[in-house]
Amino acid sequence: MRIARIQTPDGPREGEYRDGTILADDGEYVVGEDGDLLAPCEPSALYCVGRNYAATLDQMEYERPEEPDFFIKPPTSVIAHEEPILYPAFTEELTYAGELVAVVDEECHDISVDEVPEYVRGYTIMNDVDALDQQGRTARKAFDGSGPLGPWIETELDPRNLDMHTDVSGERRQEANTELMLFGPYEIVSYLSKRFTFQPGDAIAFGSPANPGTIEPGDVVEITYEGIGTLRNAVE
Repeated sequence: MRIARIQTPDGPREGEYRDGTILADDGEYVVGEDGDLLAPCEPSALYCVGRNYAATLDQMEYERPEEPDFFIKPPTSVIAHEEPILYPAFTEELTYAGELVAVVDEECHDISVDEVPEYVRGYTIMNDVDALDQQGRTARKAFDGSGPLGPWIETELDPRNLDMHTDVSGERRQEANTELMLFGPYEIVSYLSKRFTFQPGDAIAFGSPANPGTIEPGDVVEITYEGIGTLRNAVE
C-alpha cells in the first residue's frame, strides 16, 4: 500500500494513494486539483548513511568504513516531490544522489536486526543534495531544501534487492541494486537505533550508488526505486 500526504485548503491530509487520489479518513483528495503532495512524512531528523556502496568508494577514493558512516539532515532540509530544488547562492558545485529511505512507524530504541521490520512503516526515496564545495558535512548537506523526499511511502516492500536508477534531464546517471550495499537496510536501522531514539516519521537513508554528479538550474532529477516509484524535482 502507498501512503501519501497532501496539502489541502483545510490543512494536510494523509491516506492511501491510488492513481492520483488520496483516500483520507474524511474523504478523497485528487492530487493537483485539491492540493499538491507533501513530503510523505515529517521527520524530526533525517539519518543519512554515506559510503555504503563499494563502487561509490572507488569513484570518490574513500576508504571502506568498518561501521555505517552517518550524518544528520534537519527537518528544514525536507522538500516534497515536484517541489523545486533551489540552487544555493553559496555553492558552485551542487550534486544529486538517489537514495532509498526507511520511515519509522513508532518510537523505538536499541532494536535488533530481526525487529526492524516491526518498526518501519515503509520505504520512500530521497535525493541527497550536496553543496560539494563547502567544508564539512553539515555545511554541504544540511541546508534548507537539501533533502527532497517522496513521493509516498510504500508499506509492502523488502528493501534488500531493489533495482534503482537516476535520470537527470533524461540522461541516465545512476543504475544499481540495493543488494550492493555494504551494510544492509535492516543492519543500518538497528545500528543507528542503538545511538538514537527514533520517533514516528523519522527517516533513515541508506546511501547512494556510484555516479552522484552535478546539477544545474533547469535540470530535472528523477530517482526511481523498484516497487516505490519516482521522486522528481526540478532545479531552479
